[in-house]
Order: sequence, then structure tokens, then C-alpha cells
Amino acid sequence: MVSPILCRSPRVTIVGAGKVGSTLAQRIAEKNLADVVLLDIVEGMPQGLALDLMEARGIELHHRQIMGTNDYTDTSDSEIVVITAGIPRKPGMSRDDLLKINAKIVVEAAKSAIAHSPDAIFIIITNPLDVMTYLAWEATGLPRHRVMGMAGVLDSARFETFIALELGVLPADVKAMVLGSHGDLMVPLSGYATVNGIPITELLDTATIARLVE
Repeated sequence: MVSPILCRSPRVTIVGAGKVGSTLAQRIAEKNLADVVLLDIVEGMPQGLALDLMEARGIELHHRQIMGTNDYTDTSDSEIVVITAGIPRKPGMSRDDLLKINAKIVVEAAKSAIAHSPDAIFIIITNPLDVMTYLAWEATGLPRHRVMGMAGVLDSARFETFIALELGVLPADVKAMVLGSHGDLMVPLSGYATVNGIPITELLDTATIARLVE
């Protein structure tokens, strides 16, 4: 007899049903990776988004369950918790301007989520990313390998895209890396960026590379 625990589908909770959260829910479900719980403080919004995604299952040919909720109880036993909740930047604002507002949101979300999913891995997306990731780690009391921020892969993908557009090549053929804090202090390693193994320093002049880095 197979244990019902072993048969249960993996569950990902996404805290924040804005553009990033709702898009992430769609991609996780349509890639058939896990069931999704989409949580937001706005009543009715995550429920409506979840219903839209559920109604597309026959078109996208997946069987994942998507639930919208305003209650952390519904997030219980999630393998992964992604926190996207927070106030987005407005024109003229830096990521650091969001610090006080989003710190409270992320800490409350992390504490509420860990109470219902003590074994989860936490991925933080809310800006300013590095500080929010630290606060989530501190709030949950989890070991550091179970709390991470989604930044480096995003910044590297952006750099690869700019290089691909400049050279008219496929993004899949470009390999690039960006290190450091997610923000003005990040460092694109242009000397290690390549297109099909060829360094971009052999394909682009110094001024063009500097423009792409900027």
C-alpha cells in the first residue's frame, strides 16, 4: 500500500497576487511543476485569478490544482513559499525607498507562512531584495540554505538578453553572469560573457559593452 503522504502533489505557496505572483502561479501550473496556493490580502482577487488559471487547464493540458485565498491556513505543508508581496517602486523611487514599507510586509508574511509550513524553502522576490531576504531569514529562524532571494538569475538573464539583441543572436546562445546586490551595486562580468563560447570582447567594442552594462 502506497502512503498517501508520498502520493500528495508538491505545493508552492505564492504570497502576493500582483503581476509577478500571478505570472509565477501560471508558469508553475502550466509547466506542471506543483499545485499552487495564491495568497493575497485583497479579498476576492487571488480567488478570481486562481479560477481563471483553473479554467485554462483543459487548454494547457495540465492537472494542477490552483487555490486563491486570503488565509494562511490554506498554505499548510507547502514545500516552497515565494514572497512577492510588497509595494512596487514608483517613478523616482529607488529600491531602498521601499525598505520600511516592505520590511513589515515581508516579516509578517514570513512568520505567518512558516507557522503553517515549517519545512518549506523560502524564495524572496520583494524589493529591496537583499535586505528583504535577510529579514525573512531572521523572521523564520531557518538555516540559511532554506531562504534565498531571486536576483542573480534575473539580472544575468537581462544582461544576456541585451547582448543577444545587440548581436541579433538567440538568447540561449549567450552566457553571462551578474554578481552582487540586486540594484545599483550589481556587477555584470562582461569579461566572462560569451556567445557560443566566443567572448563578447571579440564581438563588440568597448563603448557598446559599456552601454549594455549600464
